[in-house]
Amino acid sequence: MDEVIQVTQWLSSITPRKKAKLFFFTTHADAPSPMVGSNDVDTHEETQLPLATTVALHNFKNIDEFLKKKVNTFSCYNVIENEITKTVYEYLRFYSACKYLDVVPPFLDLEKISAIQNKFEMTDEERDYRLLLDSADLVLEKVCDSLKPAGVSQMWTALRKDRNLIRGVKTIDIIGFFVDPNPTGIKECLFFFIVRFLQKADKINRVNTNRLERLIAQCDESSSCEEGKTIDFIIDSLRFYPTELYPFGFCLIMCVIEGRDGAMQEIEKTMEISRHLGMITHTEKNPTKETIELVKKELMKPKYQFYSSFTCWFMSHGDSNSMVLADGETIEREWFLTSFPDISTFQLKPKVFFMVSCRGANKFSLKGDEFEGQSATCDYYDIGSALIRNRMLDITDSVRDISYVQPMMDTLVAYSTILDHLSGRANTHGSIYVDRACVLMSENISRGRSLTEILEHLSQDLHEILQETMDEDRIVYKQACHYDSFFRKTLKLPYTRHPKEDVHSAPQ
Repeated sequence: MDEVIQVTQWLSSITPRKKAKLFFFTTHADAPSPMVGSNDVDTHEETQLPLATTVALHNFKNIDEFLKKKVNTFSCYNVIENEITKTVYEYLRFYSACKYLDVVPPFLDLEKISAIQNKFEMTDEERDYRLLLDSADLVLEKVCDSLKPAGVSQMWTALRKDRNLIRGVKTIDIIGFFVDPNPTGIKECLFFFIVRFLQKADKINRVNTNRLERLIAQCDESSSCEEGKTIDFIIDSLRFYPTELYPFGFCLIMCVIEGRDGAMQEIEKTMEISRHLGMITHTEKNPTKETIELVKKELMKPKYQFYSSFTCWFMSHGDSNSMVLADGETIEREWFLTSFPDISTFQLKPKVFFMVSCRGANKFSLKGDEFEGQSATCDYYDIGSALIRNRMLDITDSVRDISYVQPMMDTLVAYSTILDHLSGRANTHGSIYVDRACVLMSENISRGRSLTEILEHLSQDLHEILQETMDEDRIVYKQACHYDSFFRKTLKLPYTRHPKEDVHSAPQ
């Protein structure tokens, strides 16, 4: 069959709502920074114009033309080229969006998708189409689905009143002041236009969504929300780090085994909970400084742009300032923690570090005969909210900026013990902190808990456990853990396990 006819038939089989969503997912706003060229502003105008004309004319002609062009250019793309460009990212986004919306063109060359994934050096696990979807866009899709056409229309009216923001923007004038968002697919096009416009204007990104939240807050709840939804519910959904679908993120496990009883148990537990949470996991046993440098270099590869979060478990001996590596060399803990968050592929994404090592030799010792012989060092105990948000001042947009971000932002560092103190271990099972952390995370999947809530529970749980030193003094003591957070949103554990799909490779 002629390719033009195939493309036409494919487009005619897609509903207007799905066309709007396919366009939105394909014109991803956060293009990889190394790939963005000097014509980036023109690209933004290109992606907004089809949405604007569709809303104004109630006609999907321009979106259809865009999707046709996307299919045709993909057909002509030469995979042999070695360079990974912004266009290559867009092809993977396009395929994953089609797969997500169940509108994959029957004539799409899936072998070519596989060849592109080879260029990214993707493993079998990473070929799951859900990795290629942008989790922030999925959250925005859910926000759109929660609003009625009247709600999006009210957002548009509120946006039009901000004259400083819209002055001189041609696509705003194309749509006009009054909009009828009721025809099928028009509500989606208008909402996605608002989102992409605010992103282009540097008013929102995957972390900073205050400007969008304020537009939604101005809607009338009785007329703007779909059944079962409220304005508060919709706004709250924007206050979590976007980690939708599989995988939950990338997990790096680094564990020094030499001279650490129970270290293999630590690896098994952290690998199990990471996979249980739906993370793709990589383990480095007995890391050295060279290993760490190689891992950092690996994480800068383009494929890690697709991950929505980063978690690292580092388990070793240590003191107040440093950690002992497998070859006996030490590294400064501060150097380790500040070097990873600056990796560009994980910017604006949550980064969590579990630092499991002693930070000194002090102990919170318990005195008295009643504590003698009491210790949970080798025993196990199975322990099976509403956030209060202060109203902020109405700071004007002129004194806000989301373009420049401190490298440590969106990072959380969890320590197994406080400064200058021991971190306890069981004889055969390794770190008690690791054990309790894995148990609590496993128990709280599907309960809607945030990571910080679990860490607070972990702090209480760990501090109840009596431990005993393994030297001849047999001192009974307690351990206190804590965390430092630079988070700007809440990181929730997934509600359900996200196993890898049976069919994860594109050609299959």
